[in-house]
Amino acid sequence: MYYPMLILGILATVLFLIVRVREGGIKGLMTKAFASALFVSAAIAAYFESSAADSRFPCLLIAGLVFGLLGDVWLDLKWVYPRDNDIYTFAGFISFGIGHILYLTGLFVCFADLSKTTYIIIPVIAAVAVGLGVVLLEKPMKLVYGKFKTISGVYAAILTYMTLQSGSFALLNGFENMTLNFMFLGGFLFLISDLILSGTYFGEGRRRPADIIGNHVCYYAAQFMIASSLLFVR
Repeated sequence: MYYPMLILGILATVLFLIVRVREGGIKGLMTKAFASALFVSAAIAAYFESSAADSRFPCLLIAGLVFGLLGDVWLDLKWVYPRDNDIYTFAGFISFGIGHILYLTGLFVCFADLSKTTYIIIPVIAAVAVGLGVVLLEKPMKLVYGKFKTISGVYAAILTYMTLQSGSFALLNGFENMTLNFMFLGGFLFLISDLILSGTYFGEGRRRPADIIGNHVCYYAAQFMIASSLLFVR
């Protein structure tokens, strides 16, 4: 069932993008939730088609994707109910942050070699630097975070760390572990998506159709890539 779910997910994402660009609103929210439910479904199907002997990583990753689905709903509700913008935006940040922490937990539980600390320390330092950079470079990037400044920095650090840590573990395994490779590529696409998203949320004149499409194409590619990593779990 993995490939049917993947194909349905791609089609649902295209439908969502058409609805979002043309009218948005509650129809945009509904089609987005449907597309997001399919990356969760694809992950479950991938797990059942894998030869995984240990269910810890798949369960944590699927839980992370569920929080991603919740984050999608919360962030779209901010456009449907603009008076409650703040609470939905914070809820979206928190949901996605929890999702990345669940991904990280799964990576450490199943792939970490704690005797090789360099592969952990370097991603931590780089992630902290990125989080600080997001906060300190607000004006040069022509962004206005307002009350979301702190959480933007914290979230950026968490996402960067998840991406770099999966890449570090992939490097440790000589890029022969496809689960780690897919996690790293998914994290990288997530970073690109959120870089575009930060402009649409906190910048001026960056909510053009091209920005919306670029953001969501990278986002759904990231989530389906992460979901697909379960195909290779052993």
